[in-house]
Amino acid sequence: MNIELFIARKIASGGLVGKKLAGPVIKVATLGIVLGMVVMILSLSIGFGFKGEIREKISGFASHIQIMSYDYNYSPETNPISTDKTLETTVGLIDGVEYMQRFATKPGIIKAKDAIQGVVLKGVGDEYNWDFVQSILTEGRLPNYSDSIRSDELLLSTELANMLNVKVGDKLRMYFIQNRTLMRRFDIVGLYNSHFPEYDKLYAFVDIKHIQKLNGWNENQVSGYEIGVDQFDRMHQVNEEIYYLTSAMVEDDGSMLRNRTIEQLQPQIFGWLDILDTNVYVILILIVLVASFNMISGLLILILERTNMIGIMKAIGAEDWKLRKVFIYLSGFIIGRGLLWGNAIGISLCLIQKYTQIFTLDPANYYLSTVPIYLNPVHLVLLNLGVLLVTMTMMLGPTYLVSRILPVKAIRFN
Repeated sequence: MNIELFIARKIASGGLVGKKLAGPVIKVATLGIVLGMVVMILSLSIGFGFKGEIREKISGFASHIQIMSYDYNYSPETNPISTDKTLETTVGLIDGVEYMQRFATKPGIIKAKDAIQGVVLKGVGDEYNWDFVQSILTEGRLPNYSDSIRSDELLLSTELANMLNVKVGDKLRMYFIQNRTLMRRFDIVGLYNSHFPEYDKLYAFVDIKHIQKLNGWNENQVSGYEIGVDQFDRMHQVNEEIYYLTSAMVEDDGSMLRNRTIEQLQPQIFGWLDILDTNVYVILILIVLVASFNMISGLLILILERTNMIGIMKAIGAEDWKLRKVFIYLSGFIIGRGLLWGNAIGISLCLIQKYTQIFTLDPANYYLSTVPIYLNPVHLVLLNLGVLLVTMTMMLGPTYLVSRILPVKAIRFN
């Protein structure tokens, strides 16, 4: 029979006679672990959820990787590259590539009724992946660009529609300033809202054939390719493989190709997201330390309360290490109970928010309309193991107090 474990259970359950501080102290220490775990689970799930949602929005508009002409032109007026069926097939065979699609961009000015607004038309083809846009579609339908004839259907953001005072079914005139001013008419068939003003105020979707016609390109010339990967973590690996394919390719006019990841295209936003990661880790470390010191103070009180018991057990021959094991087991009970309830409450709150979206956000400030939640079982397991390891390790220090207690003084301790 494990005597140390038996005694620890008796102290935890209040089964040993003596002073009655053990019950309140254990409850306070357990409550500290519970609250700490709830806050850490919420911080972790909301932090990674927020980062994942923002990354999905940016990748939804520009995909994960772009292949374009190797020049220093960062404006929407791009230099064309020629479509290459061999390149498309080879890139499609790379492990991790989910889709590859053509695109072309053209800046212009929209005029609707008494309002005008500068926008960038993003021309896409029939192979375009509409999954992300479908998820943020608020009104109307997606445009259909599968016909061989140029389609006049246009997809506009809700924010631009409100600024221009237009709705689904209205017609728009758009002007393009070139050697001579050109005008095109488009029919609004749908509205989307990503709550990301940097894109919502800028982009509208049209048939890629319009952009090719406006730029004087043939049907095989585009601004570039957009490539989506199945997992964001594999983006850099896929980008390196694509680089080896495109670095040796030369266009007919002597220009070369280059590929860039979405992180390279939007360094400010991803730098901001990295700072958010740092904030989450700092919060986790601080909460673990606070919970550990709370446990230390509680354990010291329990040891002092049981000074008389420790002295008697030493007097009958108990070793210091075995007495220390009693309080290590007791710490394990407190921490284990705290982890159990903390996980139950924290995960429940996350699931409630994930499926009911009770707590909302101001999209103008946070780019999201609700608090995002991302629960990863691996993250939860690592968090629990980390808390258990740190707190149990820090509990070893206070148990050294047991070896400092002298039986003669301890038995007389009251």
